[in-house]
Amino acid sequence: MRTLKPLILLLSLSLFASCYRANESANSRPQAQVETTKSVPPSDVRGLTQGDNAQLRKVSLNQADQSQSVSEAFNRKIIKDADITLEVDSPLEIRRRVVSIAEARGGFVVTSESKQRSSDDPSQQVTDVSLVIRVPESQFGPTRDEILKLGGRVLDSKDTGQDVTEEFIDLEARIKTQVALEAQFMEIMKQARKVEDALEVQRQIAEVRTEIEKLQGRKRFLENRSSLSTITVNLKAPTTVLVSPSGFGYEIKDAAKESISIARGIVVFLVRFVIVMFPVVLFVILPSILIVRFFVRRARRLRVMPPIAAPTAPAARA
Repeated sequence: MRTLKPLILLLSLSLFASCYRANESANSRPQAQVETTKSVPPSDVRGLTQGDNAQLRKVSLNQADQSQSVSEAFNRKIIKDADITLEVDSPLEIRRRVVSIAEARGGFVVTSESKQRSSDDPSQQVTDVSLVIRVPESQFGPTRDEILKLGGRVLDSKDTGQDVTEEFIDLEARIKTQVALEAQFMEIMKQARKVEDALEVQRQIAEVRTEIEKLQGRKRFLENRSSLSTITVNLKAPTTVLVSPSGFGYEIKDAAKESISIARGIVVFLVRFVIVMFPVVLFVILPSILIVRFFVRRARRLRVMPPIAAPTAPAARA
């Protein structure tokens, strides 16, 4: 156990050093390798003057820089997103066309949602559609342009891009370092002679494996997000604007409509009041009146009746 602890500490220090070197190499720009695009025979090279040689070296360096910049641009990891809001006459029909465009470009629909809302006209309902599609990164621009040409009015259009190349390169370097560290721990595991040493090395291996899986998951996420671009499309129905007329005649008509509406409301209120009060009168008020009347009549009868005289005793005989 005492011999393995210094070895594990040494491996941890080597891990930190390799991670630092990997970050430095990922952030630093690699030097351009000078390559000639056309081979020159030795006889021709001898005939070149010093100025010709300088010009040839200059052209070769420029070509090398251009080829390197093209390679770097091709290998960059960029997450592209777009958010488009269109005002169209038939959102449901345009939704079908957007789905067809996405499938034709090699993409697919992630979510599709439709909501109904009330317009200015209470008798009509309008439908708004929102859908999210994902297409290959190479088809992002053509797909977005084709959606914008579907018709209607473009209310909002926003494109965003996030360059994750540096993070992607850093993840690759860290994964390689962790894999090498895991291999070293496996070699130490083979040399362990005690149970305590084996358990300690196994714990270190589990920690390294967890870190590797986390880094690989993040790498797969960046690869997926950069290879497939996301486009959010919001389709809204046009809003109806009602223009209210004005004038003396319109005010007279409006006042007449209001009076009819008030009279109708009063009649409806009275009808509802009678309907609501009928069971109350029938089962509560009317029985109460009858009971009170019965007790009042009984009290009056008791007052009118004369008092009953007490019987007199018979006279005593002489």
